[in-house]
Amino acid sequence: MPTPIIQNFEKMLAAGKDNPLLRFSLGNEYLKASDPTHAAEHLKHAVALDPNYSAAWKLLGRALVESDQPADALAAYRQGIVVAEAKGDKQAAKEMTVFAHRIEKQLGGDAT
Repeated sequence: MPTPIIQNFEKMLAAGKDNPLLRFSLGNEYLKASDPTHAAEHLKHAVALDPNYSAAWKLLGRALVESDQPADALAAYRQGIVVAEAKGDKQAAKEMTVFAHRIEKQLGGDAT
């Protein structure tokens, strides 16, 4: 059962108020509600709407990890690192680099 916050955000989306921040917020709330699959769907939309949204890339990577999609998570983190570095968002790039290395180790180090 979606939380009241998710229901409100979904109503906004249904009313045509689609934007990267709304999609990011929905993804974040679905993660909090232990629904990483729905979170990933919304976060994919967020980065499609704004490919330079480094926080959305980072959260997308997390949602994909929690959805047992490590290869896709690694790809999201790698793209997020590129975006964050281009924006000068050093902390986000550093965090995603750590997460990407963990996935690479999990996948046997051969995921490039």
